[in-house]
Amino acid sequence: MYHVVASILQNTVIITSFVLVMMLLIEYVNVNTKGKWVTRFQGSGFRQLLLAALLGVIPGCLGGFVVVSLFTHNIVSFGALVTCLIASFGDEAFAMLAILPKEALILSAILFVIAIVTGLVTDFFVKKFPTPFDSEHFVIHDSDKHSHSDIRGNWRTNLQHVTFERALLITGIIALIVFIMMGWLEHQHGADGGHAGHSHDHDHSFSGILLQERWLNILFACVSLFALFIVITVHDHFLKEHLWEHIIKKHLPKIFLWTLGVLTVLSFGQYFMDIGEWVERNPGYMLALAILIGLIPESGPHLVFITLFASGAIPFSVLLANSIVQEGHAGLPLLAESKKGFLCMKLISVAVGLLAGLAGYVIGF
Repeated sequence: MYHVVASILQNTVIITSFVLVMMLLIEYVNVNTKGKWVTRFQGSGFRQLLLAALLGVIPGCLGGFVVVSLFTHNIVSFGALVTCLIASFGDEAFAMLAILPKEALILSAILFVIAIVTGLVTDFFVKKFPTPFDSEHFVIHDSDKHSHSDIRGNWRTNLQHVTFERALLITGIIALIVFIMMGWLEHQHGADGGHAGHSHDHDHSFSGILLQERWLNILFACVSLFALFIVITVHDHFLKEHLWEHIIKKHLPKIFLWTLGVLTVLSFGQYFMDIGEWVERNPGYMLALAILIGLIPESGPHLVFITLFASGAIPFSVLLANSIVQEGHAGLPLLAESKKGFLCMKLISVAVGLLAGLAGYVIGF
């Protein structure tokens, strides 16, 4: 039971931290460009979908967190959100890259194409989707408009006369960086067992070295270092009004509590019910189960389909259907900020996953 609680808290901290750091960087870029980047991004059309798909296929949930934040602020379209989350299959990508790197890259390429096509169709029919915040939620105050240097303060003065908000943000980001570098926030996928006969020489492959969770977490630690630089150097006005009042006070409680609540329900449900055993006992309903379990906005339950595919128990089409419907943890901040967006995204991904799974079954793969 202790390990279940520890895992819930760990994942809640990871997800909340990743989302907030991404929002901090977006806020910084927005004020630095005086809001001009928003207009350019909103009018990018197909390039917006392409970028969303590229972010989605990055292993893990970080790309999904970025696109969810942009969508909830009405900077990217609903089609871009759907594109990113269909292209992503969360932390399961790390496990599959470790076990079956070639098949993982093939799956990512197929998801990439399906995601862009789905995004194009979605944007054709859904011209405007209501979001919890508009792009002006990234506020540009009058004092931000005068010159580029307005948001920059003197770092020595900032540290000598440090405010409570700045001290708390500095402490939190340093702690996050330390936790990442020590490996305390890394997932234990445990997907290697039971796959005798598959090569585990992935440590020497491109996918094994460059796409391991450890390396991407180190990349996020570097991004967090830049976030620390921002917190130390920006003017008190930017830190107080933009970072503290906007990101910390408005977004942190909602994202943290919703993530904690959903993970608690899902984790204790899995503690009392073995999803993997349940799936294996119902082979005749495998496609339906793949889609049903894909609805769970968490990384973990979906590993059973990678395990079954690696052992030859299910065809590729079932794994594809599950990967289309699930997006790892990236759906959690979306659920916290926009329940309607989450529901509509899931309905579309279920329809696409079902079509892809049935098509694969008919074709015979």
